[in-house]
Amino acid sequence: MHTRTEQNGLMNLDINFNSDVPKYQQLVNAINDALANNTLTSGDALPSVNSICNNYSLSRDTVFKAYTILKENSVIESVPNKGYYVANDTRKVLLVLDTFKAYKEVLYHSFVNNLPKNVIVDVQFHHYNISNFKTILNNGKGKYYKYVVMSFNHKDVPVILSEFDNEKLLLIDWNIHSTDTKNYVFQDFGKAFYNALTEAIIPFKKYKKVVFVYPSYTSHPTESLTYFKKFCESHNLKYKIITNTSEFIITKGEAYISVSDRVLGMFLEQCRSNNFEPGTDVGFLSYNETPMKQFIYKGISVISTDFQELGAKAAAFIKQDKPLQSYIPTKLILRESL
Repeated sequence: MHTRTEQNGLMNLDINFNSDVPKYQQLVNAINDALANNTLTSGDALPSVNSICNNYSLSRDTVFKAYTILKENSVIESVPNKGYYVANDTRKVLLVLDTFKAYKEVLYHSFVNNLPKNVIVDVQFHHYNISNFKTILNNGKGKYYKYVVMSFNHKDVPVILSEFDNEKLLLIDWNIHSTDTKNYVFQDFGKAFYNALTEAIIPFKKYKKVVFVYPSYTSHPTESLTYFKKFCESHNLKYKIITNTSEFIITKGEAYISVSDRVLGMFLEQCRSNNFEPGTDVGFLSYNETPMKQFIYKGISVISTDFQELGAKAAAFIKQDKPLQSYIPTKLILRESL
């Protein structure tokens, strides 16, 4: 179900009921977008909760949650017996992420929570689709105070980014399509990954082989594969790389590394079927920390950057009118799965 209509001439809500983005977040984004393109301005009245529920088939809880988030971020304010209004003195920021995943949610909340109350954030997802990426940035051009963008590997990305002033643009997460003149907050998928693997050499030595499961569908930087090979060869470890997940069949005495949480699920399912004990019979090291990985089974070992720090650094760029070029450290967290 996909509904699109206008409400009181104030804004055009586009709620996609099949989207992975929660409906309350879509509503937050729609109102932020209306502010970004000046369809809504300071002091404008917003549609009532009942009006939005009736016109867009949304529950009262969904609308209240969206309005509460906007109010907590000082985007809107409420007047008893009158309703909701756009707050004054707001600055609008566009945050462009690749996909909506658990660790991206950590980044997002850290970013938003470290911003002043008068800054509102419109978050969009490009899903590694260059048409989406181009549309999002072209539609936002000139409408935002600053732009925070998670880039990806495509030849057209540099051209699109070149149309934005460097002092208003911050690239985050992956050092691709960057230059010495651009602002950035990156993680290192190469040497830092190698160093984190080296810290885990003792548990790796328990196993007869280390297997990197790198699915063909992933968009994780391939430089991690290069440094994985260097790590294994420099430490005399037998290794293998699997790109087809249908070939992923765990074997006793092997350790596995993966950038995909789907592969983690497959690993745990096969452990249960084979009565293998993670950390003893087989090992697993996951990429990217999420809030739940310390609780899954007896704890999943991870290599990860600090997404809270990444979000906080990005927020600092919004608050301060000065250049920013920074790398967030990558760390190893050993738990019982390895």
